[in-house]
Amino acid sequence: MNLRQRPQPTRGRGPRDAPPRAQPPRYEQPFNIIPIHSLLTDHPSRRYPEVRAAAAALLAVGDLRRPPFTPWLEGMDLMDWLGLFFGFQMDSVRNQREHLVLHLANSQMRLQPPPADVDVLDPSVLRRFRRKILDNYGSWCSYLGRRSQVRIPTRPGPDTLRRELLYVCLFLLVWGEAANLRFVPECLCYIYHHMALELNHILDGQIDDNTGRPFLPSNIGENAFLHHVITPFYQIIKSEVERSRNGTAPHSAWRNYDDINEYFWSRRCFDRIKWPVDLSSNFFTTDKDKRVGKTGFVEQRTFWNVFRSFDRLWVMLVLFFQAAIIVAWDGTKYPWEALEKRDVQVELLTLFITWAGLRVLQAVLDAGTQYSLVTRETLWRGLRMVLKGMVAVTWTIVFAVFYAQIWSQKNSDRRWSDEANRRIVVFLKTALVFIIPELLALILFILPWIRNVIEETNWPILYIFTWWFHTRIFVGRGLREGLINNIKYTLFWVAVLASKFSFSYVFQIKPLVGPTKALSGLKDLKYHWHEFFNNTNRVAIGLLWIPVVLIYFVDLQIWYSVFSSVVGAIIGLFSHLGEIRNIQQLRLRFQFFASALQFNLMAEDQAISLQATLVQKLRDAIQRVKLRYGLGTYKKIESSQVEATRFALIWNEIALTMREEDLISDRELELMELPPNIWDIKVIRWPCFLLCNELLLALSQARELAYAPDRWVWFKICKNEYRRCAVIEAYDSIKYLLLEVVKYGTEEHSIVTKLFMEIDHYVQIEKFTGAYKMTVLPRIHEHLISLIELLMTPEKDMSKLVNVFQALYEVSVREFPRVKKSMEQLRQEGFAPLNPAIDAGLLFENAVQFPDVDDALFYRQLRRLQTILTSRDSMHNVPRNIDARKRIAFFSNSLFMNMPRAPQVEKMMAFSILTPYYDEEVLYKKEMLRSPNEDGISTLFYLQKIYEDEWLNFMERMHREGMVDDNEIWTTKARDLRLWASYRGQTLSRTVRGMMYNYRALKMLAFLDSASEVDIRQGSQDIASLGSLKQNSSGLGSRMPAASRNLSRTSSGVSILLKGHEFGSAMMKFTYVVACQMYGYQKGKGESRAEEILYLMKNNEALRVAYVDEFRFGREEVEYYSVLVKYDQLLKQEVEIYRIRLPGPLKLGEGKPENQNHAIIFTRGDAVQTIDMNQDFYFEEALKMRNLLEEFKTYYGIRRPTILGVRENIFTGSVSSLARFMSAQEMSFVTLGQRVLANPLKVRMHYGHPDVFDKFWFLTRGGISKASRVINISEDIFAGFNCTLRGGNVTHHEYIQVGKGRDVGLNQISMFEAKVASGNGEQLLSRDVYRLGHRLDFFRMLSFFFTTVGFFFNTMMVVVMVYAFLWGRLYLALSGVEGAAMDNSKSNKAFGAILNQQFVIQIGVFTALPMIVENSLEHGFLPAVWDFLTMTVQLASIFYTFSMGTRTHFFGRTILHGGAKYRATGRGFVVQHKSFAENYRLYARSHFVKAIELGVILIVYASHSPLAASTFVYILMTISSWFLVVSWIMSPFVFNPSGFDWLKTVYDFDDFMNWIWYSGGGLAKADQSWETWWYEEQDHLRTTGLWGKLLEIILDLRFFFFQYSIVYQLNITGNSTSITVYLLSWIYMVAAVAIYIAIAYARDKYATKEHIYYRLVQLLVIVLTVLVIVILLKCTKFEFLDLITSMLAFVPTGWGILLIAQVLRPFLQSTLVWDTVVSLARLYDILFGLIVMVPLALLSWMPGFQSMQTRILFNEAFSRGLQISRIVTGKKINIDT
Repeated sequence: MNLRQRPQPTRGRGPRDAPPRAQPPRYEQPFNIIPIHSLLTDHPSRRYPEVRAAAAALLAVGDLRRPPFTPWLEGMDLMDWLGLFFGFQMDSVRNQREHLVLHLANSQMRLQPPPADVDVLDPSVLRRFRRKILDNYGSWCSYLGRRSQVRIPTRPGPDTLRRELLYVCLFLLVWGEAANLRFVPECLCYIYHHMALELNHILDGQIDDNTGRPFLPSNIGENAFLHHVITPFYQIIKSEVERSRNGTAPHSAWRNYDDINEYFWSRRCFDRIKWPVDLSSNFFTTDKDKRVGKTGFVEQRTFWNVFRSFDRLWVMLVLFFQAAIIVAWDGTKYPWEALEKRDVQVELLTLFITWAGLRVLQAVLDAGTQYSLVTRETLWRGLRMVLKGMVAVTWTIVFAVFYAQIWSQKNSDRRWSDEANRRIVVFLKTALVFIIPELLALILFILPWIRNVIEETNWPILYIFTWWFHTRIFVGRGLREGLINNIKYTLFWVAVLASKFSFSYVFQIKPLVGPTKALSGLKDLKYHWHEFFNNTNRVAIGLLWIPVVLIYFVDLQIWYSVFSSVVGAIIGLFSHLGEIRNIQQLRLRFQFFASALQFNLMAEDQAISLQATLVQKLRDAIQRVKLRYGLGTYKKIESSQVEATRFALIWNEIALTMREEDLISDRELELMELPPNIWDIKVIRWPCFLLCNELLLALSQARELAYAPDRWVWFKICKNEYRRCAVIEAYDSIKYLLLEVVKYGTEEHSIVTKLFMEIDHYVQIEKFTGAYKMTVLPRIHEHLISLIELLMTPEKDMSKLVNVFQALYEVSVREFPRVKKSMEQLRQEGFAPLNPAIDAGLLFENAVQFPDVDDALFYRQLRRLQTILTSRDSMHNVPRNIDARKRIAFFSNSLFMNMPRAPQVEKMMAFSILTPYYDEEVLYKKEMLRSPNEDGISTLFYLQKIYEDEWLNFMERMHREGMVDDNEIWTTKARDLRLWASYRGQTLSRTVRGMMYNYRALKMLAFLDSASEVDIRQGSQDIASLGSLKQNSSGLGSRMPAASRNLSRTSSGVSILLKGHEFGSAMMKFTYVVACQMYGYQKGKGESRAEEILYLMKNNEALRVAYVDEFRFGREEVEYYSVLVKYDQLLKQEVEIYRIRLPGPLKLGEGKPENQNHAIIFTRGDAVQTIDMNQDFYFEEALKMRNLLEEFKTYYGIRRPTILGVRENIFTGSVSSLARFMSAQEMSFVTLGQRVLANPLKVRMHYGHPDVFDKFWFLTRGGISKASRVINISEDIFAGFNCTLRGGNVTHHEYIQVGKGRDVGLNQISMFEAKVASGNGEQLLSRDVYRLGHRLDFFRMLSFFFTTVGFFFNTMMVVVMVYAFLWGRLYLALSGVEGAAMDNSKSNKAFGAILNQQFVIQIGVFTALPMIVENSLEHGFLPAVWDFLTMTVQLASIFYTFSMGTRTHFFGRTILHGGAKYRATGRGFVVQHKSFAENYRLYARSHFVKAIELGVILIVYASHSPLAASTFVYILMTISSWFLVVSWIMSPFVFNPSGFDWLKTVYDFDDFMNWIWYSGGGLAKADQSWETWWYEEQDHLRTTGLWGKLLEIILDLRFFFFQYSIVYQLNITGNSTSITVYLLSWIYMVAAVAIYIAIAYARDKYATKEHIYYRLVQLLVIVLTVLVIVILLKCTKFEFLDLITSMLAFVPTGWGILLIAQVLRPFLQSTLVWDTVVSLARLYDILFGLIVMVPLALLSWMPGFQSMQTRILFNEAFSRGLQISRIVTGKKINIDT
């Protein structure tokens, strides 16, 4: 068998009892990263003694008792020993062996000071690892009062090390094979506890009492651990998931991962489950009556969760609101004047009654939602619930009685007597007792460390004291931050709350007191309808106050946005963000940038002692300040050639990667690179774009200062470092060039040499300006330019060359010197030929030669010299590509920010990257790129126009690599084309390329760490030579040798210098695992994606692919395996490394976290970075990963980080205006938003990738995400919740950025918003949010609320506020209250104050504030304002308003009814026009219907309100509401490609009507049949509970108000307000339904065969209807206008009836009524579709609107290209362009 190769198992193997597949010999097994025990393998990692030391420690089995039943082979180690004793799978043993050896070796490499004997594993390394990995287990044992089974002898020795190693190995093996149980960490602790106990029995040589033989574990044999330990727990999780009915069952009906895990937070787990596990235990039963119910928490679907989880926030808001009303009601000018009055003081005591009442509410909610947790085992919990309720009720009654007694005494005494005052004191003393818990909490808040100690100490006496306040749980203890952090976020929130409460009192509450008094004082008000409650205006007053109350509760979100923007900007400024914003600013600081790069990225020897560390920190801080501000004596970088060359290698590699990405052209690469010091140039050769125009400026200065001393001229030139370098480089280059072109040994050569020697002499003695005429320099400059142009032309004309040399000679020798010399003097001094014949005209005739055309390096330097001599522009636009400029600016700026110093690669922390992948695009296919849409626009055309410069760069590169004809792009270069397109999408290939830059960067840094001076200097020369061959541009391209043109791209840059050991260093420090869940299936089916993934593995040696493989036995039985594969570069094929069997199917909960979980066992290193499929990375940022990982060693507050938050760079902003809006919104959150969350608020969570996790901290605490079905649909953020609850620390670092793509089409964005909003709805129900809301201190709780679920809740309340406002105005207008109030002069002013409240609704500006502030910080104030104005013109406000509607709809629906689900957005390019029917399906219920409802309210209000008589007042009051209506209706079409094309609108209408009337039966899909879609839209009502249905019906009753209010406005009523009018109006509804049923019946019976009868029935109905209308017109006060008005009354009523019928569907579906309901629903959807279609059709018909929309939606290049392609090709694009 070939070395490394593993036999591939075949699908469809034989029967179950077939023999197991043969294992290759131990040392021939394929390895993942290092061949641990294979001494024969030549691998770079074997050179490290630390690897050998870790492997040797595992081999030290010594005298341990050998496992029975299995032969012990030579070379087996402790991992094998444990595997055989406890029945672990051999591949799992191999996997964890490498995992452990790599970790121990890397840890020992980092040890400071280094151990005395590097060939022996240092005990401290193992000890630290054991403490870290078993820390959670130790805490669990302490929490449950059990003794830990990790028993380390106090006396050190070889047995101690081995025992410690066995404990660590055992945990890794348990974790590595635990499969889905990795989500239940305390269950793993339970398993480990008992297995460690059995391990101790074996190690202690214990005899089994039952057998009298040496002790053996309970589960022994092949795969025993999987079958007998993991599988029973897995099966119970699986059965619970099945009970969830695919997530549609209520959360309270089944146990999720958290419930299973929290069962192990109680000692009962030891008694019930036992060991070996007792399968008869009720924990494992699925019997409904015997099974264990929910544990720890019950997730109930109710809006009350907002109050229940964050009760302290609502108590604060309610109490202040009450206090503000009491104070404002007194009517004094200032609040402190009211507070001096005793009446007001006593009224404020009612706050305690309210407070106690809110506690009653909390107790009722706790009991009502958590009652099912009370069992015989948890009676104390039930007792506490009852007692809390009783105590809260008692306090309420006591306060109410005492308060009543105060007023009773005062009223009887008619003054505030001593007795009344005494009763006030009694009340206050009672209140003091009431608030004692709050005072204690305040003291513990001021002394956070005391609270942490109390919560983390597991003393029973403390349980008794804390039992009343909260349930004892394993998590959520010791969450307080340090005092400094406490002070910071307390000051933040004190400022926010002070601003909010001041504003609320002055502008919200106080202005409404007057109107309320005036309105309540209106007597004998005549209502326009039947009023059920006479002589009261309470409903009207309530409707006035509701919007204000809602504003009051919501606007804290606005104040948070304002203050977080300001604080975030201040922190950003102090972090030195945005100091280098563009290339111009980089140019000013490039010299310092070079030094900063050396300082931050080049490793230094690590300090050994603590004192040395402190001194080093101080020295680093001083050096950083010097670099940042250019302080002190600046040390020019050319003084150290090694540093200069090292910087050049790094900078050039960055530029080279940008060229490979086609961000820059070959010419720009030459302008950006730092060439090596050749041609005897004495200064560092800065990039050309820095030296541009400097030589010409120097010449100008020299000409102006023609007679000034040398020193003065040189002083003026040297004021600019780049000018100085340009002059010296130009002079040295010209000198070298002339001596090179003039033949050596000729007389002319000696003349040129002599000439330069004289110039050098005069320069040295500072007499140059005295000896030469500065005015002649421009002429010399012109001749030199002519010379270089001649040398670079393909046609070599010797005569012209000689002429130029002769002209140069004449000017330099005869005109340039100030002193004229005779010919004789010139000959004597060697400046003229001795031979008179030459002087006669043959000078340089035979003395010059053209350079070799194949000397690419020479010509590259010549082009550089030409650039320096001729460039006149500032080159601020180099590179031209905006993304490249942004990246360079950010990278250069980041090096001036504070970051840890980078260690050497060998001493850095090892890390892995993990990317979950399901079935997304890997590489775009050729057909996809070519195929045009209905406009003739192909994806490739779209990309060519959006990324125009990158396409040109790509074509230039293809031509350089051998492409002759452009058509070859579809044949020989098709793969390159597909890659180019894929790298601009959101594909796996883009993500892999970006992440693999880490590997490339580490190899280069490892080379620089170990390279000598000679290596670096020589390497620079070698790269320049090779690079010149590869990148020789235009003028010489035709003469380049074929071999040089076809050089592989992989052999570019520093990679050609690597010696071999760098590969070993990089592999040990970095691994990239892509969890391609479906890869096995795709391979089996022969799908192209499997081939593309294999291609990625083939081209990236550090890439590993993990997937789930299925093997079927017969028809039913299936085995599942986690498999890891790599591409073996020696065997040239894919090789399977590990195959670990799973207990069952991978996916039980949410798919993505399960996919991550199965692959995480294959990651290596101390840290794991989670990267999504839509992300990218950059080479220059990869250079800083070492610095970032050092952050794990730094304390932030009182804790080290466990998650390192990383800044994101949204790269999809240029795709379309929509993408730009999304990018801007996202950018402000991932920068400013998260910056403030991390510091000062200390509540940053994990919001998705690309954060870096402390892997060993998380793998023992539940992993890097949660996976319970539905509740954890936003799986990523739960890692942050879990981290915070378990005492972790999340930080945010902005000196490194990771690229991230966002959805770019409206439908994609809406689905993403829906997913996030639904996820937040589920979060609100979760135990994590409840615990954080209660366990965090008050101010961190506020921060947590307003930055997670609170943001979505408040967004929803803003929309509810609009509803409340408009319904309130409608009530006031139609009831007559508004008219009466307008007639009353007092109330008129009051209504003006009420009007002002509406403007607070406009929170769009405030939500955009963080975006503007962050843009100002990073790009400057004016560019930020311009960006904002541009986005406004592109209708950004319409998009953000539309998004608000999406979030509101899905957040509210999820909390009320559930139905959250993963929505695949696709993330593709949006060039396809979406049909009207598709948009209607997506937005009808979330936006269109709601907008139509609001529009109808606004129309009715306009027609009946006396205020609306003034157009200005009406517009002022309703403009924001109309804007919301227009945004919600028109956004899907404004942001739809070709959305206003007239023909498409016509076709779309036909398609919509076909969809509405489709009759394809029940099997049709939702996009084919309206009826299927209509039923799917009701799915949430099928799964909702009773309360959800009741609330839905109550909300639907609002539509009946239209009918009630409008019928009284009809003329036919004769101004009657009797209730009979309303009751009679239902005759209209009955008649309308009867007419519809009659026509429908006639259609069904007669329409097909007896059509004449059908027409007769229609005629009869029409005649009767007309007759009734005529009778009404003649015999009553009925007017024709009443007919139209009544439509506005009865259409909403019908819609309300329909909505209620949908709720009652289970009762109605089996009756005859249901068919009528379905038919009416279809008519309503046609009506809604027509209402939406009318403005769309109107705009489509208007000329020019379509062009304007395309220009708004896409960039100018695309818009222009689209128009041209339509004109020229008749809507058929030439794909080859």
